[in-house]
Amino acid sequence: MASDKDVTNGVEWRIKISDGSSAILVPEEKLASRVLLCLKGLVVGFALKVCKFLQKAWDLGVDDPRKVIHCLKVGMALAVVSLFYYMRTLNEGVGGNAMWAIMTVVVVFENCVGATLCKSVNRVCGTCLAGFLAVGVHSVANQSGDKFEPIIVGASVFLLASAATFSRFIPSVKVRFDYGAMIFILTFSLVSVSGYRVPQLFEMAHQRLSTIFIGTSLCIIITMLICPIWAGQELHTLITLNMDKLANSLDGSVREYFKDSSGSHVDSAKECNKKLQGYKCVLSSKATEESMANLARWEPAHGPFNFRHPWKQYVKIGASMRSCAYCIEALNGCLNSEYQAPESIKKHLNNISLKVSSISSSVIKELASTIKTMKKSSNIHSLVGEMNSAVQGLQNDLKSLPKLFNSPSKSEAETPAEIKKIDPTSRTMVTLPLMEIIPLVTLASLLIEISTRINGIVDAVEELSNLAEFKNAISNGMVWRIKVADRSSSSQILVSEAKPAANNAVLVGLQGVVVRLGSKVWKFLHKAWDIGVDDPRKVIHGLKVGMALTVLSFFYYMRPLDEGVGRNSMWAIMTVVLVFENCVGKHSETLIQTPLLV
Repeated sequence: MASDKDVTNGVEWRIKISDGSSAILVPEEKLASRVLLCLKGLVVGFALKVCKFLQKAWDLGVDDPRKVIHCLKVGMALAVVSLFYYMRTLNEGVGGNAMWAIMTVVVVFENCVGATLCKSVNRVCGTCLAGFLAVGVHSVANQSGDKFEPIIVGASVFLLASAATFSRFIPSVKVRFDYGAMIFILTFSLVSVSGYRVPQLFEMAHQRLSTIFIGTSLCIIITMLICPIWAGQELHTLITLNMDKLANSLDGSVREYFKDSSGSHVDSAKECNKKLQGYKCVLSSKATEESMANLARWEPAHGPFNFRHPWKQYVKIGASMRSCAYCIEALNGCLNSEYQAPESIKKHLNNISLKVSSISSSVIKELASTIKTMKKSSNIHSLVGEMNSAVQGLQNDLKSLPKLFNSPSKSEAETPAEIKKIDPTSRTMVTLPLMEIIPLVTLASLLIEISTRINGIVDAVEELSNLAEFKNAISNGMVWRIKVADRSSSSQILVSEAKPAANNAVLVGLQGVVVRLGSKVWKFLHKAWDIGVDDPRKVIHGLKVGMALTVLSFFYYMRPLDEGVGRNSMWAIMTVVLVFENCVGKHSETLIQTPLLV
């Protein structure tokens, strides 16, 4: 039986059960209210995620406004290219293929000048080479009759697509021409296969080449003239910043280890930790340095960097810096060691260790200043000499460390002067636990090793200064100059005598070019053979891509299949070129992303 009971917050309904107990009746929520509550939660959650996304985008734009400028440049390029669609005269001039110019801008435009030039050159060269070969194959196949034409075109697609796909595994091709190889496969397949049903193949190829030239030219002009971001300048700045971080991390780590002994205090724990972790930036910048060095090779002369600037040398400097950073990482392990040497023992190596770290940091900072100003330093050799002298002192103190633990039965005359100054209570100890002394000895040994590796950085920077022709240092207001004899008269004589042999010189020069080209081709083929022998799966992958493109070409050769897809079988060929990957996982990822992009 139900009864009502007044409570403070409202009415409570109870029902008596047959066994004498009672239960509270709670009204059921309506389905509509539940749905509204769920929708409200979804809307609030979505709004919070959007706010976080916008906040993160705002912070990203504030930290680096160049990214915002890059987006505006891409929008400007697409707006200009779209005029080929809006203006009838321009659209008819490219035969209605203005969409290829838009696709070129979207694919080619990158953040830095080097990346844009790399993709532009790869796209133009890959398109031209593939177009010429496809037209040649089409001409040969067209003269072979209707029966053999599909066979010749299909075989050429299979062979060239397989070879181009396999070439993408060669390191030299993958680093600089991977995009060009993909464009070659795509263009050759499109032109050679479409030529089977397109009557005016030459006109179509000319129009598409024209649109690609328009798109790449526009991208290059905008990226070089409007707030350009040079990969070479970025690499130059990255190396100098990493050097400063490496120097601060080295000096900070040693000071942190001996701070109790020397009585020094850190101004800010956050700032100290930031300096100590600076070496991690050096360790994680390898891929960035190599990528920037490869892109910088595509850039023209700009700023203080001349044509054919030795960008590879920056990669060597980065490798030398990472060898030091690994030692600093091991040195940081001494800071967090569970076992620590007594302060009385630390004092024995305190001053000399701080001196070594301070001078070593000064050497690295001087090298950073040399690269930043592109001027040879007049102090670097004296600093290196001081560092080596301090390291020698550290080695001597490290060798005298066991004398601290000698038996007290020895005479005071045999005790070194440094040990006499130590508290007598510490000199009475005969032995010291090994685990407590290991971190101190390890730190001293690492400092010695770091100084040796810093000499490697000095050699790498000196080689860069010679290759890049850094300016000589100006010391004490004096500039050292080398007097060169005037050889104008002798040069005239040499020129007059060399005129009869001009033709021979040209022939010798051409012969040298041919020999070098042949040597490079032979090395390339030899490297490709070694890659195929070491991993035959890469050869099989190339054959699989060629087989897939050959099978898809039948959609063009067989009229029912071609009409069944509305003559849009070219999209199937583009999908194979873009989606087909070496491993199944990456292939599936690209396959899922492609419909979303399209």
